[in-house]
Amino acid sequence: MEFDTPAQDHHTLMIPRHDDEARQLFELESRFAKHDAFPADPGRDTEAKMIEFLKAAKDMRNKPLVIAHHASRSARGLGVYGQDTPREFRNGNNIAPDVYVGFEGAPGHQAGPLVGGARGAYSSYPTHGGFDQMTARVGGLWDSLLGEGRKWWITATSDSHVHWTRGGADFWPGEYSKTYVQARQDYGDIMDALRTGRIFVTTGDLITTLDLTARNRDRSAAVGETLVVRRRDRNDVDIEIRFRPLQGKNANGDQPQVRRVDLIVGNITGPNPNLDADTNPTTKVVARFGPSDWQRRGSEFVIRHTLRNVENDLYARVRGTNTDEAEPLPDAKENPWTDLWFYSNPVFVRLG
Repeated sequence: MEFDTPAQDHHTLMIPRHDDEARQLFELESRFAKHDAFPADPGRDTEAKMIEFLKAAKDMRNKPLVIAHHASRSARGLGVYGQDTPREFRNGNNIAPDVYVGFEGAPGHQAGPLVGGARGAYSSYPTHGGFDQMTARVGGLWDSLLGEGRKWWITATSDSHVHWTRGGADFWPGEYSKTYVQARQDYGDIMDALRTGRIFVTTGDLITTLDLTARNRDRSAAVGETLVVRRRDRNDVDIEIRFRPLQGKNANGDQPQVRRVDLIVGNITGPNPNLDADTNPTTKVVARFGPSDWQRRGSEFVIRHTLRNVENDLYARVRGTNTDEAEPLPDAKENPWTDLWFYSNPVFVRLG
């Protein structure tokens, strides 16, 4: 459900499947949704109420998931945030790290330019390549959170209210934006995958599979996991990226081509006492790969890269695009089908 979050913009509230899930949803909505009180209660729209909500959710036997929607839609500039702030994300994640687990990397309402509007309905400050500034800026807020070692994930949603052909600004669910989850066909495993970051996102069906693996000697870790490198061992970490481009055509009748893949790495330095921090200066694009750099293995392409002499705890993540933009540019009103990106969630490396 899209939750009317106290003190912030909308969030996903996802309830696990169980016999009493309707009661659980009713309890959380009726007690904490900021617009549910009658008569209206200003006390429902405070950060204190949001913290109370997260504490209640954390203590439930069947823990829900909470993920922020269109987190920078109310931002007035780059790093000039509105309803959702770095401080609120940190405070909420500190209270309920297994419940409050991320934000949308790519917001919904991506069809806005097809009807003369902005992607994501971001009218004050735009998305970058269809992605929220909190995700799209290398070394920005997402990297700041990851650099503390937080397990904070990104998703992509459609937020489909009214299709653009019917006067809205939306695509149908999954028509343009997709969140892929590595899980069995099982409710519990899907929730667990979302909770632990076994996720990648893409727009325009640029790719249909993505695997990111970090290896050291006989140990390996995938997205959402942590590779422990023993200090007495050789500290090189081998990164493998596997992706499968779309084999047919997407909903626009196109067969998009991946032009570049970027490997992004940042150091993990521990909790930041500045709750408003929104940068991680250690985060960099350490390698860019074009078609000449990857090898075909059946229907997949494989990229390999070695991080030499790793001396710090770090994380690695991947993004790719069909454009020639070195960094995703602020979006004007270009056709969203021509500006496609995919993002992985991170894999962590810790020196043991």
